[in-house]
Amino acid sequence: MTSFAYAHDRLSELARLSRPLSDAFAEAGFSLYAVGGSVRDALLGEPRGDDVEIDFTTNARPDDIERLMTPLCSALWQQGKAFGTVGGLLRASRVQVEITTFRSESYVDHSRKPAVEWGDSLQADLSRRDFTINALALDVVALNAETPDVQTLFDYHRGFHDLQDRVLRTPIDPETLFRDDPLRMLRAARFAARFDLAIDPAIEKACVTMAEQLVKVSPERIRGELDLLMMTARPSIGLDFIVRTGLAQHFFPELPTLQLEQDPIHQHKDVLRHTWAVVDKTSPALVLRLGALFHDIGKPATRAISDEGVTFRFHDVVGAKITRQRMTALKYAQEVIDDVATLVELHLRFHTYQLGWSDKAVRRYVRDAGPLLEELNELTRCDCTTRNARKSAALALRMDELEARIAVLREQEDLSRLRPALDGVAVMELLGIPPSRAVGQALDFLMEIRLDEGEISSDEAAARLHAWWASRAK
Repeated sequence: MTSFAYAHDRLSELARLSRPLSDAFAEAGFSLYAVGGSVRDALLGEPRGDDVEIDFTTNARPDDIERLMTPLCSALWQQGKAFGTVGGLLRASRVQVEITTFRSESYVDHSRKPAVEWGDSLQADLSRRDFTINALALDVVALNAETPDVQTLFDYHRGFHDLQDRVLRTPIDPETLFRDDPLRMLRAARFAARFDLAIDPAIEKACVTMAEQLVKVSPERIRGELDLLMMTARPSIGLDFIVRTGLAQHFFPELPTLQLEQDPIHQHKDVLRHTWAVVDKTSPALVLRLGALFHDIGKPATRAISDEGVTFRFHDVVGAKITRQRMTALKYAQEVIDDVATLVELHLRFHTYQLGWSDKAVRRYVRDAGPLLEELNELTRCDCTTRNARKSAALALRMDELEARIAVLREQEDLSRLRPALDGVAVMELLGIPPSRAVGQALDFLMEIRLDEGEISSDEAAARLHAWWASRAK
């Protein structure tokens, strides 16, 4: 927890950045409070990035908010106005702000859109916030007015103490809040992981009881919350929570299946715990973290017991297929799906390196990884979670050797442009053939030469292509 003096300075900075708004709202007779993450992070001493975002709440109605913001903002967005929120970019400070009318909201029947009611009470508004650590409000009007002996920080639900105690609680009964917006159950996982908080047993119990309520939430919102969780310092805290409460079953049912049943004879590594460890070891880059999350997702479907013990043959290929299906259901962009599925499909490729790789195999590894080469190498390193120091050191040494091989080949040729020596047009002209399957076969033939031998001249490629074509005719 940060010092009180430092927290006061950070809160005063929030008020200063809010000055144009606080003056305008005060002059119009409205209140204005900074609320939520900006206040929480100031109290925690969280580092502030270059792009400052501040959320506010007010007793002004949406039309008044828009009227007061318009002359102060270089850009204004009104997508959330129907729900009481108007956003903008302040001209004076380039601070991004969102101002929301005091409100309450709840889901009606099976609707995925909340019904909104305006309010006039700060305390009531804060009571509908998801967690106590986000139910803190700073009166920027009073703070900027520098009025002595006037309360400026409002904490009706002991959120400040919960920050100190490192615990996640809800301002009111969690079932009531989760019924209003079931996505809050996933937010519990994210905030616990981000700030390393213990989750109140009442929250966990409510999530177990209400997990199926997630069907009311759109896949896009669920995906957004999952992405935020994956970018926290220790995603495993939140991931474990969504599995043990049953939340995962309703949007990522393949994840709980990683808890493979063990038997005394055919034991193997705990795949779920291994996945958590790999995710936590990887750098906080979304595609890489998702690759770590999905990398063993094909194991339950491929688990078999033979004379060799427990095997998971082709779990990389099966896992890539499952990855595409699940990420498509969660409405990920196609490019992200392709990248994550590629990492899953290739995550075992390195392990054949211990058998010895030719230059051709190294080139193929680089070509297949494409722009994901660094991510694939990091995933491979992080996939080693053994406590056996000898095995861990041996794998790290082999990866060092492979990366050294790649570096040497890069000095000799441009591995980022692994292409056949001739293109399709040249092939058709040399062989006198129209666009057809044979053109693709010719390009595959030339690509194998490129991978096997490195770069060759166009003349050499043409001569060998003619010889290959003649042999086909025979």
